[in-house]
Amino acid sequence: MSADPRTLTPSERAWIDTRSYVREHRSDLDAAAARAYPALHRVADSTLLAHEEWIPSAPIHLEDVVSALEVTPVSKAVGSAPPASPALPVRGTGDLYTNYAEAVGELVAPTVFENRPTFRLVHADLTAETPSMRFGLGSYFDSINIGEAAAHEFAMALQGHGELSGVRAAITDPCDPAQRPVNLAISTVTIRRDPGTGAESFLLHWRDPRKVGHAGGMYQVVPVGIFQPSGNAEWNIGNDFSLWHNMVREFAEELGGADEDHGSEIAPIDYENWEFAARFDQARRDGSVVAYCLGLGVDPLSFATDLLTAVVIDGPVFDSLFGNALSSNAEGHILEWQPFTPEHVQSVVTEHPVQAAGIAALRRAISLLG
Repeated sequence: MSADPRTLTPSERAWIDTRSYVREHRSDLDAAAARAYPALHRVADSTLLAHEEWIPSAPIHLEDVVSALEVTPVSKAVGSAPPASPALPVRGTGDLYTNYAEAVGELVAPTVFENRPTFRLVHADLTAETPSMRFGLGSYFDSINIGEAAAHEFAMALQGHGELSGVRAAITDPCDPAQRPVNLAISTVTIRRDPGTGAESFLLHWRDPRKVGHAGGMYQVVPVGIFQPSGNAEWNIGNDFSLWHNMVREFAEELGGADEDHGSEIAPIDYENWEFAARFDQARRDGSVVAYCLGLGVDPLSFATDLLTAVVIDGPVFDSLFGNALSSNAEGHILEWQPFTPEHVQSVVTEHPVQAAGIAALRRAISLLG
């Protein structure tokens, strides 16, 4: 629960003000942060950063990406606590908050804020003959304690409140998984294709800052979800380790209105007998749904890391699975269908505050047009 504003210390108020500054100036801060990494590749002329082997020359089918899970203890370098951050506020007792996630949880907690287990990216090569990704285990608050703290530190320095230090200074290459725990979000461009005319359209999502802990107030493709087990029970680790199944759960939740609680604390999700997932899988097999991997990139400000994907769905299949897509969900509002044309995509990404991953995904997905 958020703190009572009447009891906030000056340090806590300043911390909240800087959070607001980050949200209100996100695009400018992204651009400034990206300039600090001239040696890294930019994805699709966006501010999203990447290593060369993360960006395939053309979209590849999602099923061609080989994913492996290594359930081993994280290395000391990656698993250790992040350095002390100058972004941490001071409590009324005079003590610093223990970490950035603790401050978020007590001062500005979004609707859902839980330290759930995640699949942590260890290595990726999407340009090899056999594209591959390797993962270990992590936790959601890793992204808050490192990425959100780094964004806060950058904003403080830009406003003249000290030099860059702490988390930001410790990470010299945000695309190096050896320097930090890397949680992965899967950001999907949903494209509805009319089989009769060939016309295509896509959806955009506005992220409500009252409901989300990351990138509130910005637009993004939809669905987007952290690559993670569906619950805390140990059986979910192996059962849910699938990029596609993670995407299916997000489709069901963000466009279909399904509950995030799939009962997987009681029993693993039976994807073969879950009607929605089974219908989606059948549509992939018959070619009326095609899933693509577009690349991988890191937000230069918050270090949020996204696997960029696109799913092309024939209109009748989309209508059968979703009916009328939701206009709102647990994380914000979904806009009406947008024409999927190079001209309209360009107007969207230049005229609206779109997350770097969304810009990169949309531009990369344009090559799918016939």
